[in-house]
Amino acid sequence: MITLSIVEVSERAAFKKHLQEAFAVAVIETFGSLPDGPIPSDDDLDQSFASPGAEALHVLDQGRKVGGAIVTINQETHRNTLDLFFIKLGEHGHGLGLRAWQAIERRYPDTRVWETHTPLFETRNIHFYVNKCGFKIVEFFNPHHPNPHGPGGDDLPGEEADFRFEKVM
Repeated sequence: MITLSIVEVSERAAFKKHLQEAFAVAVIETFGSLPDGPIPSDDDLDQSFASPGAEALHVLDQGRKVGGAIVTINQETHRNTLDLFFIKLGEHGHGLGLRAWQAIERRYPDTRVWETHTPLFETRNIHFYVNKCGFKIVEFFNPHHPNPHGPGGDDLPGEEADFRFEKVM
């Protein structure tokens, strides 16, 4: 049974470490190594924690922490974002990601639209969001159509190409 719990301030360092480890896999597979420092950076994660409406969640499988998410909930528009989502290293291949996403949907039943982003090189995410979770690709950001909201830096080659997904509930 997948459940969710709020990440306490005292748990943020461990949460960030597990998220960065999970994100590093695709970066290393694609580019051969990490740029200087973790992806996303500690500063980017601190900004995510502090964003208005943000909630950081542990993903629990029978009480055991197996992943996490940061979502931003807009109580007025009910147009919410999945800002960051991960399953810890060693926990993949057991259907936890889909069950975790379904738990997030259940936690926020008033959501009208979910939105998320993923870079072009992260094909596993594209498969997961479109084929497993029912998101639709609604925008493709690239040098000819830049994302007005980020990503901010040029930490990775090809980072200027990413997708915006929506799921209408």
